[in-house]
Amino acid sequence: MPTLRTCARLLTLFTLPALAAGAQPVATQSLDPQQQQALDVYRELLEINTTASAGDTYEAAKAMAARLIAAGFPAADVHALQSGPKRGNLVARLRGTGKRKPILLLAHIDVVEAKRADWTTDPFELVEKDGYFYARGSSDDKYMAATWIANLIRYKKEGYRPDRDLIVALETDEEGGNPEGVGIGWLIDKHRDLIDAEFALNEGGSVAVKDGKPLWNSIQTSEKVFQSFWLETRNSGGHSSQPRKDNAIYELAAGLERIANFDFPMQLNETTRLYFERMAKIETGQVAADMQAILAPKPDPAAVARLSTQVPYNAQLRTTCVATRIEGGHADNALPQVARAMINCRILPDQHVDEVRATLVHVLADDKITVTPDKPAVSGPPSPLRPDLMKAINTTTARFWPGIPVLPVMSTGATDGLYLRNAGIPTYGHSGLAADIFDVREHGKDERVSVQAFFTGQEYLYQLVKQLSGGH
Repeated sequence: MPTLRTCARLLTLFTLPALAAGAQPVATQSLDPQQQQALDVYRELLEINTTASAGDTYEAAKAMAARLIAAGFPAADVHALQSGPKRGNLVARLRGTGKRKPILLLAHIDVVEAKRADWTTDPFELVEKDGYFYARGSSDDKYMAATWIANLIRYKKEGYRPDRDLIVALETDEEGGNPEGVGIGWLIDKHRDLIDAEFALNEGGSVAVKDGKPLWNSIQTSEKVFQSFWLETRNSGGHSSQPRKDNAIYELAAGLERIANFDFPMQLNETTRLYFERMAKIETGQVAADMQAILAPKPDPAAVARLSTQVPYNAQLRTTCVATRIEGGHADNALPQVARAMINCRILPDQHVDEVRATLVHVLADDKITVTPDKPAVSGPPSPLRPDLMKAINTTTARFWPGIPVLPVMSTGATDGLYLRNAGIPTYGHSGLAADIFDVREHGKDERVSVQAFFTGQEYLYQLVKQLSGGH
């Protein structure tokens, strides 16, 4: 593409930090070989449809395996594994000296659905315009998948031999919760020997950008637990011409109002405490003062209340439960016999699901409303803040984005890092991808990644993994 070749060679090793910090990119005539290779891998992955409905992740896994073998990796170290019809995972290994246990570099290659009619571009074609790469999965999560593959090939070409093996795992079916059991759980159960590692790097943490300026570089160490409950009321019903006070919809609505007015108590853990400590230095005025106040041995209730009105901070302070679906009644001229609502909870990692259910029952205060888990929850421990990892991230961050802090975060969403943590492999969400905090397009229309951010993040992860791996 002419526009890409005239403007997308944005970065070199020496200009990367300045560019990432907001300097104007230098326009040159072509990409360097490493950038071109990364872009080629990225394009191939993006243009393979890997949705659950019509896609084929096994095709994507085989395509990446072919690239690695062509780059000189032994076939014995590259595994494209079919786990189901049109479903597959890739595991590849760059062998080191074995002085230390391996690092696992994880990414998922499935993507959420995308309709051409909803987009301004073809979601399954890499389009570069206005300084961005557009495509479904461009950020979530084929940026990381392409980066791991391109960087692994780069290490191989350099003759790099780390002190530990580097394992890349591209897994399937993360987006839909892996209902068929063909993704990360399958790899853990069937091929644990291929992915066993001291720790893993995964999606989940990025570089926050506001008004074009990087604010912080986040590392995700824990995730909230996803658990939905059905609230249900039942009644004998009757003719709508003879209404009664014991109406199933009214009873459910009254209970939902009590839930809406309830907040779980504030509860900080190692990650969120450090998060607010560092955010207090980024924020200003009353917000910064409130963050400092909640860190006291006896947090100021007024400060907690003020921070709770801000959605992102409220989600870090406590377990949250919110109504997301509602159903009720069976005919226009009949009293409802059944009314029910879905309550979706995001539970703090160290809080038990049964405790949350008991709290909901108490808040509803109506034994006519039953509270039933939709599906069993899967919880997992937080990953400890490893000194070696934090030192490497702080050092590399200072090189690329001078002056911004590294911020440990607890994800309010979910990744497959949960399953690795439960399998005894501490996992850290850390992508090096810079993105505007007010322009979140993952899972939505016109998903995109800044051209500059793509190449910066790729180089950042290349250097970070080398720093963590040592060797020659």
